[in-house]
Amino acid sequence: MKRIVVATLVGAAIASTPFLSGCANKVAYGDAQAVETVNTDFGSTDLQQIAAKMTDDMLAFPPVVQVTQQRRPVIFVDKIKNKTTEHIDTESITDTIQTKVINSGKFRFVDMTAVKQVQEQLDFQTDSGMVNPQTAVKIGQQIGAEYMLYGNMSSIVKQSGSTKDVYYKFTLKLLHLQSGIVEWQGEKEIRKTKTKSLLGM
Repeated sequence: MKRIVVATLVGAAIASTPFLSGCANKVAYGDAQAVETVNTDFGSTDLQQIAAKMTDDMLAFPPVVQVTQQRRPVIFVDKIKNKTTEHIDTESITDTIQTKVINSGKFRFVDMTAVKQVQEQLDFQTDSGMVNPQTAVKIGQQIGAEYMLYGNMSSIVKQSGSTKDVYYKFTLKLLHLQSGIVEWQGEKEIRKTKTKSLLGM
């Protein structure tokens, strides 16, 4: 009797194998720059549009053009404030903006997110006794930032019946640290509308 049960189970497993293999997931590469419209949530296309708009506007602003003609001012990016109701990775936005600004060759950056790690390394080189003093980095020699780039993202969500409307506004500012003057400010607006079909799709 046990042999019959075992044989039946093995047969069922073998018979179901083609069905299981037919349901296997497929993975394919897509265009990272393609427009993404899966839903009204903040997505990759929104991030790319914001980064392109902000950097292009700032670098083309006449006073910024004048300041960066003969030199590359030092700048740091503060964390973007998320004032929306969504969980948005604002660090990805700042990273993309920073990458585009650095690659423009107009500014130099100090990375405030790495301050703790830099301090630990400097302490190690100075205090551990394991680093040749002649090759150790001298404390107090880093260049201070002249400008700060910071901003926030907000949203307004409205829904009526089967229609959902989401409005995003991203604001970015360039602050001169010594004078406290905002040298440049830019905005990018995005609106997404989703309407459910009669079938609820």
